[in-house]
Amino acid sequence: MTALTLAAAQTVSIAGDLPENIARHRVLMRVAAEHGVQLLVFPELSLTGYEPSLATELAIAPDDAVLTPLRELARELRLTAVVGMPIRLSSAPQVLIGALVMAADGSLAVYSKQHLHPGEEAVFAPGAGGAALMWGDERIALAVCADFSHASHPRAAAALGATVYAAGVLISEGGYAADTALLQGYAAEHTMMVLMANHGGPSGGWRCAGRSAVWCERGGLLAAAPGVGEGLVLARREAGRWSGQHVGI
Repeated sequence: MTALTLAAAQTVSIAGDLPENIARHRVLMRVAAEHGVQLLVFPELSLTGYEPSLATELAIAPDDAVLTPLRELARELRLTAVVGMPIRLSSAPQVLIGALVMAADGSLAVYSKQHLHPGEEAVFAPGAGGAALMWGDERIALAVCADFSHASHPRAAAALGATVYAAGVLISEGGYAADTALLQGYAAEHTMMVLMANHGGPSGGWRCAGRSAVWCERGGLLAAAPGVGEGLVLARREAGRWSGQHVGI
């Protein structure tokens, strides 16, 4: 098995401020690269904050030039970044909750949230998901927040051979215990390493819990952020074994 380092980026998004959020993403990408991270996953709607009232105005095509600084840095650092953004596809006018895969080779892929949280249908349409990422011996399935609340989602990923389940989320203080119990359970049930990237500050009226985390394929906690604020939670696999680390910013 080849060595692999993944990370959850815990961010504090500024509502609707795309330039400032891009700048903060670039900082976290550079720190991740310094720690050898090859795949960095950001929270749900990380580039705008979780702001449904602003999403229609802010939604862009996945290949919009405004995101060029992130794509160029990903290529420069040889790091793949998965960032959260409201998007519109050329095939349909609806706004989707996107996770944009800005690959180290300069390519771009799109994952769109399949399962909406109650109330999101007023602004967003359900998406179609997206292909898993292949990384040596690993098959990395993506998820966005409420996707994982449907047990069929991680089950389908596991059935297709996923060894890692990586979710960009917004989880509040009130929902943290139940949601992380689900994610930990999926790790053990499906023998998948599970990564969760959560917001590290308030967003969209929610008091986000932070505490981004990674669990090994037996369900044990590898590492977690201690609370809110920005930082990285790393998962490294060497010689077939996963280890974790929290990196404060």
